Amino acid sequence: MNTQAYILHPETSHPARDGARTETLRSLFQEPLPPIKEPPARKRRRLLYPLLLAALLGAVAVGATFFWPTKTSDKAPAPALTNPVPIPPPAIAAREITGSGFVIAPQKTAIFSKYEGEIVRVAVAAGDVVEAGQVLVVLDDASARFTLEQAVADRQKAELQAQASDIDLAQAAASLARTKTLALRDAATRQALEEQDTAMRKAVNAVAQARQSLDSADLAVRIAKEKVDALTVRAPFAGTVTRLEAHVGDSVLARADSVRESQSLLTLTDTAQLVIDADVAESQIAMLRAGLAGEAVLDGFPDHAFAVTVTRLAPAAAAEKGTISLRLSLRDPPEGIRPNMAARIRLFLVPTGDRLP
Repeated sequence: MNTQAYILHPETSHPARDGARTETLRSLFQEPLPPIKEPPARKRRRLLYPLLLAALLGAVAVGATFFWPTKTSDKAPAPALTNPVPIPPPAIAAREITGSGFVIAPQKTAIFSKYEGEIVRVAVAAGDVVEAGQVLVVLDDASARFTLEQAVADRQKAELQAQASDIDLAQAAASLARTKTLALRDAATRQALEEQDTAMRKAVNAVAQARQSLDSADLAVRIAKEKVDALTVRAPFAGTVTRLEAHVGDSVLARADSVRESQSLLTLTDTAQLVIDADVAESQIAMLRAGLAGEAVLDGFPDHAFAVTVTRLAPAAAAEKGTISLRLSLRDPPEGIRPNMAARIRLFLVPTGDRLP
């Protein structure tokens, strides 16, 4: 605030006028001046300037951090990715392999008749357990029986001829010995001795022929008997009759003429040696090996899990299914297990082969 100083000059002073001036000057110096009020807009702008300045400085610092990194080596580091690709966590190794399959009987065969004939007896029923060599079905063939009877008769004839040749040989041997004695006494001519020697040789040859005929007759008997015996069909091994198609009075073809299994008499299965053939994903083949242990559950016995062990792997995978087949042996399967039952398996990938907790 600018103030004007008033100087009193003696030559121009006046008592009354000078007193008024003095009061006026005193009032100017004693009364305070009123405060100057700034407009509200100007005050807000003054408060906003520091905030803007601080924000500007912060932005510069952040930009310097990203665009002017601190030099730590000769080569500048690669710029940071704005959208980094997330790294998946490591996969947890599988602890078991699962699959499904069916109960299989490795020893199973369809029983045919070796020769044609008519069924005269069926000695078993479906589901029967039989022993090896037990009679299953009996057939009859009249021509086979007649052939055997003829072969037996021919053998008897050959045996009689062999006996006769033996007698002739004995007589020829005796005649030759007697002629030799007479020849030593000059009682028999040399010609007679030669004749007896020739007879002896013929007798020996006749005996050999008779023995050969007898052997041929024996062979004919064995062939005819084998055909008759084959009409009695017996079990080739111990097992269970799982299918029976034989009925008394039916005529059956010989095995050589039967091309379909449905033409067989019955099916015999060894149910004491059952296994499981199961399929698992071929992606698990790296972890599969013979001897791998696990457990199986049959659909027919869902509450009875039992131990299994891999015995072999199929040499090729199934291209249409993307699986590989396994054969597993069974330990303590449930009573009443049957071939073709559906099974689910779990193989444990632990060193001990024990079931996982």
